[in-house]
Amino acid sequence: MQSGVAAESAFKNITMSDRLFKRFSEFIYKECGIKLPPAKKTMLTVRLSRRLRALGMNSFGQYYDYVCNPKNRSGERVRMIDAVSTNKTEFFREPAHFDFLGRQALPDLVGSMHNGSRKKLKIWSAGCSSGEEPYTLAMVLSEFFNGRQNKAQADEKPTTRPLDQFSILATDISTEVLETAKNAIYPKRIVEPVPTMMKQRYLMRGKGAQSGFYRVVPELRSRINFQRFNLINEDFNLEKNMDVIFCRNVIIYFDRQTQIKLFEKFYNQLVPGGYLFIGHSESLHGINDRFRLVANTTYRKTG
Repeated sequence: MQSGVAAESAFKNITMSDRLFKRFSEFIYKECGIKLPPAKKTMLTVRLSRRLRALGMNSFGQYYDYVCNPKNRSGERVRMIDAVSTNKTEFFREPAHFDFLGRQALPDLVGSMHNGSRKKLKIWSAGCSSGEEPYTLAMVLSEFFNGRQNKAQADEKPTTRPLDQFSILATDISTEVLETAKNAIYPKRIVEPVPTMMKQRYLMRGKGAQSGFYRVVPELRSRINFQRFNLINEDFNLEKNMDVIFCRNVIIYFDRQTQIKLFEKFYNQLVPGGYLFIGHSESLHGINDRFRLVANTTYRKTG
């Protein structure tokens, strides 16, 4: 029987051939739209090695056959996508987006909403990762509607509770990060970008064993519905009345054909006049000309 050191050494010597990398990359692209060029071979080898170790397998070929087995569609395929997905986010990332949302987009949307029959704004954080983005959105929306309520009370006009005036759908393909998002517990260094006033209002400081951690207050957590979701699904099968979609720093992992299909679906998902926010390094140029650019990496549905 091999010693632990010998077994570890043998495991590290497992390699992935170029042919097998091509098969993995084609399979991953088909499953979730993530494009893996040859330069990503080392990254894929390292990340899938963890799955081989967990399953006690001794070759990538064995793992490929296992993950391609239809019986493992809802099991190991999900874990493989978790391993491959890149998840980087933070509270109030790209703050200009949240400033524009509170200053211009929300007043515009609320005005048009009250002229119709809808009573609630619907926001979608597509590619929400570990939850920092949707919780930031919830804070901004709560502040906005609290401000409106305070003004309404001063004018002696009735109003509904601020938290009842919006809901947030937060989706990601990775089950691992969604669990973190649902728990809503973050170390102190992660919540540092949150303004002090919002930190006091929306975050609970941990005590004892949880010292050094913060948790989002339950009232805010209740406004967010976290779901596993694959953006390359042919049909989103969602209610087509989103007011705002945040899909930031996600499309950089897709090829142009997938991007074109995705933003056409986003366009159809938004209400007329709805807003779309994408990452600071992304653009819809050559992808979709039906949106109107209204601010840096911020678009509005024109139809």
